[in-house]
Amino acid sequence: MNSEIPMNQVTGDYFDTFNTITAPAPPDVLQSAMDECVFYNNLLSKTVPGSDVWKLNHNHGEPMEVNDHTRNILEMALEMYWASEGAFNIAIGPAIALWHFTDGTAVLPDPEKIKEAIARADCSRIILERNTVTVPEGIEIDLGGIAKGYICDCIADYLRARGVTSALLNFGGNIVTIGNRPDGEPWTIGLQLPSGERGKEFWAAVKSSDNTLVTSGIYERSFKLNGITYHHILDPRTGWPVQNHVLTVTAITKSSLLADAISTALFVLGPEKGLGLAQEYGVSAVYLRDDGKVFYDPNLDIVFVK
Repeated sequence: MNSEIPMNQVTGDYFDTFNTITAPAPPDVLQSAMDECVFYNNLLSKTVPGSDVWKLNHNHGEPMEVNDHTRNILEMALEMYWASEGAFNIAIGPAIALWHFTDGTAVLPDPEKIKEAIARADCSRIILERNTVTVPEGIEIDLGGIAKGYICDCIADYLRARGVTSALLNFGGNIVTIGNRPDGEPWTIGLQLPSGERGKEFWAAVKSSDNTLVTSGIYERSFKLNGITYHHILDPRTGWPVQNHVLTVTAITKSSLLADAISTALFVLGPEKGLGLAQEYGVSAVYLRDDGKVFYDPNLDIVFVK
């Protein structure tokens, strides 16, 4: 792209998030990239009748052919399920629904119903053979915790194929940077302060060029009951909100698909096990705990806000 083109931005509401693409590129190029989201939403949303995910959840345990994109996401989802010892699980949706985090109902679910939902969330029973997928009867999958990362990768590739060499994608907190800023310097990405104003208060900042950053944190959805805060990140092995003192963790790597999946696993596992898993995948990770302690990859270029 011509470096003289001014910075432009397009926005869109997809995947239950507000998404932006910012780049020194023609607005029509950026808009065509954003419009690609319609295809992915219709393919991957569990609530869109006829999508691959919708059909898998309504196929009564029979094998089914899926799109290449769906297969790619499922491959990573199942790999991360095993690599994280179940800390990442695409079948935990029914357990999350019991908590009613989105409707403001501050009531604890029935523990027996949680146990039942977790017992059904057995990803080890899902069979993936090339593009043929079998989701056993009783298991409901949801790719919402990983698909956005894959879509960010695809949209970034779409832009690169059209000559865009500098761009910032922010899909509901999933960040992808293409190249450097127009001035040649790396992009600076702020890490949201959990207790601060969204998009304005940060506890750290990371330099990013041709990288992705995905954050999992407790500040998205939660409620307080009897002095205890219950947040939306559940441990898939118990069905209860993770209580390991982690406020937020950010994964930094080249693949947004990988970052999306592993960030959730890292949160559930906590710093001790999580940093080991991140290292196995070549991912840089940084944790912030509720006592103010920070744990991170020492090779990460990070600045802490005082």
